[in-house]
Amino acid sequence: MSTRPEFILFFVLVLLVPINLDAFGDDLSVRDVGFVNKYVVSKDGESFEVTFTVNFTLSSAEINPDDETLQFTVEHGHVKENIGELIIPLTLFDGEFVVLLDGEEIPAEIFKASRSSIITIVFDGEGEHTIDVITTKNSGGGCLIATATFGSELSPQVQLLRELRDNIILQTESGTSFMSWFNQFYYSFSPLVADYERENLAFKEAVKLMLIPLLTSLTLLQYAEIDSESEMLGYGISLILVNIGIYFVAPTILIINIRKRVNIEKL
Repeated sequence: MSTRPEFILFFVLVLLVPINLDAFGDDLSVRDVGFVNKYVVSKDGESFEVTFTVNFTLSSAEINPDDETLQFTVEHGHVKENIGELIIPLTLFDGEFVVLLDGEEIPAEIFKASRSSIITIVFDGEGEHTIDVITTKNSGGGCLIATATFGSELSPQVQLLRELRDNIILQTESGTSFMSWFNQFYYSFSPLVADYERENLAFKEAVKLMLIPLLTSLTLLQYAEIDSESEMLGYGISLILVNIGIYFVAPTILIINIRKRVNIEKL
């Protein structure tokens, strides 16, 4: 029994039909079909694969192993629910991540697996966009209150605090001991303060005003030459006394003087 040529041709055509596999699950619309983009990155003589699965169109990607940054250019997005899932090997970039859309920080779900970081983003807006993923150091945790106050981990104020902590304070044993104690105290209340800042704009502005004197005094450490434990202790105690004077002594003196004037006027 011979096989008819028509059936053979039909079978071949069926095999050649391209099939789009969903990357985000079942029962999805056309816009939710995932396109898997793979990039090979070389660092220290080794090759790593970065995967970015998206439901929009990418036109280019730039990955910088030295600065630990990734930039993707979106050629065409959707009006609603642009979805992207980025997988980065831990051996390539390890730390915390900040995601920027057109220069503005956006929320991102970050999951640390055994071998990779998985970053999921969702944003709205059709047309062209730029997505930047920036790796930040993860030594000692994040500056939660400052980040909520100034809007981004990349703000100059937050970067100042990180640099002082990582490059100056943590370089000495006394500074490391202080940060260990301070972190236990700070993270006992800072998540609640940061969350309330995001909910209450007036409270956020009040916190911003309160942080200005502290940040101003801490900038003095940038110009200090700290080469020993004693110098670290000396500068640290001096800054603590300065801030006690700013936040407690000065307001107390002001209140006392105001009360005296009020009492004098009553007489």
